[in-house]
Amino acid sequence: MASGEQKRAALHEKLQLLRSITNSHALNKTSILIDASKYIEELKQKVERLNEDVANAQTSSDPNALPMVTVETLEKGFLIHVFSAKSCPGLLVSILESFEEMGLNVLEARVICTDTFRFHAVGGKDEEQGESIDEQAVKQATGQAIKNWSQNADPK
Repeated sequence: MASGEQKRAALHEKLQLLRSITNSHALNKTSILIDASKYIEELKQKVERLNEDVANAQTSSDPNALPMVTVETLEKGFLIHVFSAKSCPGLLVSILESFEEMGLNVLEARVICTDTFRFHAVGGKDEEQGESIDEQAVKQATGQAIKNWSQNADPK
């Protein structure tokens, strides 16, 4: 008997975890699973879009093409991706300086800058800053940082 109660408690705990991960407000099992299914479909579409963007950037015939930027709004901040098929010395510093200027704190980041340039970061607004920052402002600031970097980079 205790085993059945433990299984129900474990299932309930897993459903609540699924509910929180998918930002579901549903209360019953079926609705939680439906919300989770929709969430997975949204993630699949995002992955497909990002893969298409990366493929387009990698097959670009322009060797001087600027890095690609995508920004997504999170519950408390932004998910920022920058990708270039070539190495971009100095670009990371330029991007981080632009974030600092707009009061965006980098909470977590992953960077690869050997043969290619890949920057994935989670940024959050500095709470002391009064002005709000939106997804478009972050994308614009990152794009401007890339443009400034490209104008100052050594042509090779």
